[in-house]
Amino acid sequence: MRVAIVHDWLNQIGGAEGVLDALVEMFPSAPVYTSIYWPDAMPAAYRRWDIRTTWLDRLPGIHRHHQRYLLLYPPAFGGLRLEGYDLVLSNKSAFCLGVQTSPKTHHVCYCLTPTRFVWDLETYVGREQVSGLVRGAVRPFLRWLQRWERSAASRVDDFVAISGEVQARIQRLYGRQSVVIYPPVSTARFAPSRGHDDYFLIVSRLIPYKRIDLAVQAFTRLGLPLWIAGDGRDRQSLEAMAGPNVHFLGRVPDEELGLLLARCRAFVFPGLEDFGIAPVEAMAAGRPVIAYAGGGALESVAEGISGVLFREQTPESLAGAVTRFDEADFDPAVIRAHAAKFDISVFKSRMQAFIEAVVGERLSF
Repeated sequence: MRVAIVHDWLNQIGGAEGVLDALVEMFPSAPVYTSIYWPDAMPAAYRRWDIRTTWLDRLPGIHRHHQRYLLLYPPAFGGLRLEGYDLVLSNKSAFCLGVQTSPKTHHVCYCLTPTRFVWDLETYVGREQVSGLVRGAVRPFLRWLQRWERSAASRVDDFVAISGEVQARIQRLYGRQSVVIYPPVSTARFAPSRGHDDYFLIVSRLIPYKRIDLAVQAFTRLGLPLWIAGDGRDRQSLEAMAGPNVHFLGRVPDEELGLLLARCRAFVFPGLEDFGIAPVEAMAAGRPVIAYAGGGALESVAEGISGVLFREQTPESLAGAVTRFDEADFDPAVIRAHAAKFDISVFKSRMQAFIEAVVGERLSF
């Protein structure tokens, strides 16, 4: 079977690239089509891949400032015709689902989300700190972008959603059905510790939509130790509101993250995410999660088994959950077993079964 993989852009590392890594492991001979590729910003292993870019890759400054060119991605992907493939897998958070395929090609879209700045511009610009100039340029074209994306979605043969939250969005915005296959998490990187230390933990980019401010306020009032690993543009303002019990660790190397997770009392997840990889990593390390009851956390955190949920995105609601939390109620082995349901091996197995079902051909790896 001839397979091609399509990805929005390769100039930064995030959850989408974790999915891409797994897809390339499944189909190592498949070329990866993408809009732009900045080798210096991506893992060295990517240089061994067959990566094929569009004409956007030649535009000045696009590797560092790809958002300036947002209006050009639809024509770039829409003009990309993938001939001679039996299967096209698009790993989509933006416009890559718009590629053209032949009638004999089966197009499966693994949908991280319908394009955020097309369907929820104000939230997107707040999350990504998009300049006012770009925001003003995009706004008059929103209706056209929405029509373009619906048209592109209509050409996809099958959708796979990363969570029930995204599944509902696909139905509402595209009018399409989908199945849910959770994104891959490398749970083998993490293991429970024999005990834990006396701190609660956050691992996150420090940007507004992550709602780290809720945790800083709640723990400052409670006087309990909160460690925050990660960096971002909100760090200065968060430090200004934090009490002496809140410690900012900055970016933590990957090799240190496993022990940091395994030794915390609980992992705190105050934001609203479509899925959320970090809570699953904490659970893979055997630690319970205190999470906002919304988005992907409703699917990844089993209340009373692997964590505690709070119902309102307020410092008071989070503080109440922390107060009633008791680590003695949780078994690290049970939490670890729950996290294994989201392992990369499960993702690959479910994706293989789904592709075989829709394509009608057995795959061999």
